[in-house]
Amino acid sequence: MSLSPDPWVWIAAILTLAVFSFLYRENPFYRAAEHLFVGVSNGYFITFTWHRILVPSLIDPVGHGQKLWLIAVAFVGALYFTRFIPKISWLVRIPIAIFLGYGSGMSLLRSIEAGIIEQVKATVVTRAMFANWQTGLWAIIILIGVICTVTYFFFSAERKGVLKPVSYAGIVFVMVGFGASFGYTVMARISLFIGRLQFLLGDWLGLIR
Repeated sequence: MSLSPDPWVWIAAILTLAVFSFLYRENPFYRAAEHLFVGVSNGYFITFTWHRILVPSLIDPVGHGQKLWLIAVAFVGALYFTRFIPKISWLVRIPIAIFLGYGSGMSLLRSIEAGIIEQVKATVVTRAMFANWQTGLWAIIILIGVICTVTYFFFSAERKGVLKPVSYAGIVFVMVGFGASFGYTVMARISLFIGRLQFLLGDWLGLIR
């Protein structure tokens, strides 16, 4: 065992153990680490926003007499702070409405492209897919899965006859999708846990290399 002489490694290790202490129960060490993380994250976000967004995009252009129309934009953005003044707190609706409208308009086409058009393209079966039997097989499975899933969520017709087994098959495909998504999430969390263990046993305690 060769403990690390780096004080930052010790700080990181102590905070990691403080977070792990939540596995036993909630305690002051975990809450201290949690509050420190939130505070540091907010401080970094504010600093990043000031130096990388506000200064180059607003303060510098206006200070040099360029893009003076940005003053109006800054004024509208400053209306967010009226949320803390009860008498004029309703003014916060103005920047929120502008942000939501602009964001919805900008993301609409991309959402349609990624969520609808690309999904439809993925279900189209072509001859080129059967150059490899595995690719062709998966293309057919995806097509069947999409048809069954859409049938399950089709509520305009009674589920009887052919629609009944097809809709039940759609449930299976939906559950498989949810299971794969949950499994991927668990795998990502386990990967983070392994990374922390490697840090504690390697960088901090020097037990492994």
